[in-house]
Amino acid sequence: MDHSVSIRDLSLSFGNVRVLEHLNLDIGQGEFIVLLGPSGCGKSTLLNCIAGLLDVTGGQIFISGKNVTWEEPKDRGIGMVFQSYALYPQMTVERNLSFGLRVAGMDKKEIDQRVKRASEILQIEPLLKRKPAALSGGQRQRVAIGRALVRDVDVFLFDEPLSNLDAKLRSDLRVEIKRLHQRLKNTMIYVTHDQIEALTLADRIAIMKNGVIQQLADPHTIYNRPTNLYVAGFIGSPSMNFLEGDLIGGDQPTIRLESGTTIPVGGYEFETKPKSGSTKAVLGIRPEHILVGEAAASMPYQEDVVIEIVEPMGSDTLAYTTVGGVSVSARADSELDLKAGQKLRVGFDPGRGSIFDVETTNRL
Repeated sequence: MDHSVSIRDLSLSFGNVRVLEHLNLDIGQGEFIVLLGPSGCGKSTLLNCIAGLLDVTGGQIFISGKNVTWEEPKDRGIGMVFQSYALYPQMTVERNLSFGLRVAGMDKKEIDQRVKRASEILQIEPLLKRKPAALSGGQRQRVAIGRALVRDVDVFLFDEPLSNLDAKLRSDLRVEIKRLHQRLKNTMIYVTHDQIEALTLADRIAIMKNGVIQQLADPHTIYNRPTNLYVAGFIGSPSMNFLEGDLIGGDQPTIRLESGTTIPVGGYEFETKPKSGSTKAVLGIRPEHILVGEAAASMPYQEDVVIEIVEPMGSDTLAYTTVGGVSVSARADSELDLKAGQKLRVGFDPGRGSIFDVETTNRL
């Protein structure tokens, strides 16, 4: 696989503060990579290093096989879309789109062709004669994407491009960006703190914390086989339920919770066979894997509980209760008429969960 972007041993410090340390990342040709994490985890910093907006302290950056570590942003073969649209208010959409090309002295005919192509792809042809003040937030963001598109580059960089938009517009533009990627097949690197954006857009997600990539994998793997407690807790809404206790190894491994409840975990695929004896561990179960009512009857672990709080969410319902002395949330079908105070049975298959070592926080 040809690498479109390669980051080798990248480090960046601001004074004594180390923001990125010895970071390595290879991005394939035409891949859509999402850098995901909370504020201050280093994702935008990494993007700005790739764009050439920050000088790195150590390491190298290659784009399309060329070492661009010290190249100017304009010479890196990238197009960047920022969180703030950064459009020129006094220029029409058409002038905004063509401005960079005009400054570079490109032929007028070629400029017109590129503007026409970008505006067709983004469906902004009717807006070309308007100024930014006459556009909605979603239209402005389309123009900002268009300005990167006309450059005809190998790599697009997106820095939280949808975070200024309302929820409905965000989901609409998310689909547009996905469609754009399928059509252009360019490499795209996209920064966000929104896990829904990451899971829906990415070929692979790099989850970051304190300037370090915690896990780099496809969305399915990240969601179903998180590599550590941090990733498990960060991905998923509502978040994963964590049941802490002692993992007792042997032929029929079990987790014994503090309440004394034992949960059989023989059906779980351990990364390495658990040692005999006891290890402090956490069993993580997604809310949708906890079945409620009659559906629980077929599950390896079952318990009779009292529903404490019910949250109807439209297509499904969240129910909060206590399993083995630990508060958990379960996601049930909205057809199920659940009420607070109701007694019923819940059950889950621990084999579908994730088990982590309490000390190392890594997946077992």
